[in-house]
Amino acid sequence: MLFNSPEFIYLFLPVVLAGFFWLARWSHRVAATWLTAASLFFYGWWNPAYVGLLLASIFFNYGMGLALAREAGRPPQARRPMLLAFAIAADLGLLGYFKYANFFLDSANALLGTGWNAGSIILPLGISFFTFTQIAFLVDAWRGIAREFNFIHYGLFVTYFPHLIAGPVLHHKEMMPQFGRAETYRMNWENLAVGLTIFAIGLFKKVVLADGVAPLAGPVFDAARSGVALSFLEAWGGALAYTLQLYFDFSGYSDMAIGLSRMFGVTLPLNFDSPYQALNIVDFWRRWHMTLSRFLRDYLYFSLGGNRRGRARRYMNLFITMLLGGLWHGAGWTFVIWGGLHGLYLAINHAWQGLRQRLGLPGGRAWTRCLAWAITFLAVVVAWVFFRAASLDAALAILAAMSGANGVAIPAEWLSEAHWRIPSLLDAAGIRVGHAGRHVPDPRTWLWMLVLVAVAARAPNTQLILADFRPALDFRPGAARVPSWRFRTGLPWAAAASLMLAAALTRGEAVSEFLYFQF
Repeated sequence: MLFNSPEFIYLFLPVVLAGFFWLARWSHRVAATWLTAASLFFYGWWNPAYVGLLLASIFFNYGMGLALAREAGRPPQARRPMLLAFAIAADLGLLGYFKYANFFLDSANALLGTGWNAGSIILPLGISFFTFTQIAFLVDAWRGIAREFNFIHYGLFVTYFPHLIAGPVLHHKEMMPQFGRAETYRMNWENLAVGLTIFAIGLFKKVVLADGVAPLAGPVFDAARSGVALSFLEAWGGALAYTLQLYFDFSGYSDMAIGLSRMFGVTLPLNFDSPYQALNIVDFWRRWHMTLSRFLRDYLYFSLGGNRRGRARRYMNLFITMLLGGLWHGAGWTFVIWGGLHGLYLAINHAWQGLRQRLGLPGGRAWTRCLAWAITFLAVVVAWVFFRAASLDAALAILAAMSGANGVAIPAEWLSEAHWRIPSLLDAAGIRVGHAGRHVPDPRTWLWMLVLVAVAARAPNTQLILADFRPALDFRPGAARVPSWRFRTGLPWAAAASLMLAAALTRGEAVSEFLYFQF
């Protein structure tokens, strides 16, 4: 079931919301059980067969968490780390089978010339998210951080439908106390208004903005997969369209998850904080998929040694972490390359920051900030090509076209009103005027994409607009300027939210999945 589908918006959400607060008047335990059952129904809507897999994972990890918590009470020298290793290995084994079995077998077959085959394996939705969520719980139980073990709350912590399919990756210590608070089970009209507003903003981002540019990206990447030579403008149009589609799709989902949870009185951690406003790649990863970045930092990068074993080892740890982060996103070499590129970006960024500090180079000037933003954004766009492309050859073909390897052409109709000398000047610069490909966006579409880039790079995000209501856990406006037109309960914002909902709900296109459902 999709957050942007009619059955979710008009049936599932109102029934579950009303039932939760009605049952909570008699029993918090029953209300939590109702929400857990509704979350399982939400998950099973896609494929009921995998509800059993999810339940088995919950029972296994809950039992192992109890055992690990008992180990945490023992002296360090008496603990048995094999118990933690077994539990994590079981989780990763399950994830590996469903997500990576065919990938590794295909890679081995290509390398060794064998014909091994694991058959058709359907990837359960959200398996990466509920697996990582529970691995974090196991490690926290081992460390003695996880302290509450109410089974109903734990089941709700794992299955909670706003986060189940595409994150955020939750920490036990963030959520379990909220499920135990009495105020969570009382209807709060402010929470409902704030949650609906965040949900409306997210739905608008997904349906109007992300889905609006999606048709510009698909044909270009499909053409590259088919071996069609792309023009300069086609390649850049497709890459930029996907860059914006993924941004507003994931931003929209993150807002909708936070808004839905807020209606139930539960605050989720922030998972998306205007990453296209970053001035370097380190800051980008502090803003993009923040809970996954936190998980990889806390449970992988630090375990590898972090930055405690010298500069070279630090860069290697960054590279390994991002390689595995890329593989987490998808079972394909293009995802591995995407992760490796970002690992390389991070190493270069840290090295540059260290050099700049040693040389005393100035920073913070307007032109240096603009240059830093442009370099960061360009690096991200290049990496997204690998992330989206169907194969390495397709990605390299698109990047070659983006570099001008296939020549640069401008459609003649673009210059119909221009001065007669302009075509000759363009020709002198190596830019021909003529046919530029079937998939070149028209000037209005280019303008719209540039507007969306400006929105992503400069506009205040949902968290800043609702800063007065603490929309997400650990949200701090910091140095960011909270807009003067920030959210207030009342008629103006109710009207604005209603208009965004109407714009999203009245679009005639078929309901589309969120891109992160694929990972």
